[in-house]
Amino acid sequence: MSVVHRLTAGWLVDHLSFINQCGYEICDSFAHPAGVTCNASVTSTEDCHGTSTFAATSPSSDGPAYGPGGARETEGKTAKTRYVFREEFFDISKPHIAAGFEEQLCQECPEVSLTEIKAHSNREEHQEGAKNDKRKRKCVFNQGELDALEYHSKVRNLIWEGTLHLVQEGLKSGFLHRTTAELSCRKNNVPGHIVCGLAELCEMAKQFPSVNESDHQAVHVLEDETFSLEQDLLSCVTENSSNSAKIIVLMGQKYLVPPKSSFLLSDISCLQPLLNYKKKYDVIVIDPPWENKSVKRSNRYSHLSSWQIKQIPVPALAAPNCLVVTWVTNRQKHLRFVKDELYPHWSVKTLAEWHWVKITRAGEFILPLDSLHKKPYEVLVLGRVQGDVKEALRKSEGGFPVPEHKLIVSIPCSLHSHKPPLAAVLAEFIKPDVECLELFARNLQPGWTSWGNEVLKFQHIDYFTLLQNE
Repeated sequence: MSVVHRLTAGWLVDHLSFINQCGYEICDSFAHPAGVTCNASVTSTEDCHGTSTFAATSPSSDGPAYGPGGARETEGKTAKTRYVFREEFFDISKPHIAAGFEEQLCQECPEVSLTEIKAHSNREEHQEGAKNDKRKRKCVFNQGELDALEYHSKVRNLIWEGTLHLVQEGLKSGFLHRTTAELSCRKNNVPGHIVCGLAELCEMAKQFPSVNESDHQAVHVLEDETFSLEQDLLSCVTENSSNSAKIIVLMGQKYLVPPKSSFLLSDISCLQPLLNYKKKYDVIVIDPPWENKSVKRSNRYSHLSSWQIKQIPVPALAAPNCLVVTWVTNRQKHLRFVKDELYPHWSVKTLAEWHWVKITRAGEFILPLDSLHKKPYEVLVLGRVQGDVKEALRKSEGGFPVPEHKLIVSIPCSLHSHKPPLAAVLAEFIKPDVECLELFARNLQPGWTSWGNEVLKFQHIDYFTLLQNE
């Protein structure tokens, strides 16, 4: 389970443990394809503090004997090799920007007014401006900043107090570590830039010869062999229905596909294969590429306008009473759009706003809570699809009410836009064994269908280490 602690305020989540419990075991000779090297530095499921949080144990206790192919040789048993996600990507030991003493989470929550938050933000602006005159600006807030400050003043105490209680539980259990000496024992071994040409591949695939849908299967099931998807890219959903992970190759790059998962690699112009999949989903999680100035400047990934996001056929994909969860940036323009335009357009009723709070391994906010530039939290808007009134009433009788103002507190991944898992925290609000879909996904989950033009991005094999026991 990814949930370490559950309190009234919300959940303390172990994102890394969730990934490593997804079952990245490769069977037989396929376990160690050519070109993949074994990293012997990972020899245990315990970190340097003795805390077993990675759930990356070997499937057998027979002794590790690795053959020429890298798969463990066992007599009369299937050879298996296990991959684990690189823990360096979750090695967030210090805040990106340190908070002042009066703002530190271990202190009692100070009562701060909107005026005080503005004043604090003004001081922050002056400090930044002193470092770089080009960035210096007058202390005048535009309407968007004023709206953000007002929203922050409403949720601030809830976030502070809820996070404090969850962090205290994490420190008691040893999941979090306050002592500085404990935070310096891991080696900084983060791999360099990992090539991901998935979005470009989606563009290239539009030039492939068109396929007659009547002659083409709606689903391709991965077999026990390396498989190249370039030609079938936009024509069908790919499924790994087995109990073990698979490796696929795209443009010479290897990607791990967890068991019991399915995905469609395409952009928003090629969603028809997902509709052809003929599944109706009880949970739909959406992480839209919101348009904003920093995205335009960085050219880090493509973005969609509000109009384009509204064209996503959520009503056609949603089962009755489907729970819809949308990640929203801290821009109030986007939050208002989801609640006032997007959800009504999809016949979704807004139920709650939750917050993902990002902390270090010492339990500190990764950014000062009252920072003007960036906040240490992001917003999730939860809603339910509204269909036939009688059906909705019948469904709600055995209902799963969604509470307002819950927190998901976790150590974030250092990889941009790698969101924490929601399956475990949503489980108590949905029936078991439901169909789940993630839109604009960049990684896969067992039991979920995922779609996006970078849907395999964080499945790249270089993000993982081959586990080898002593």
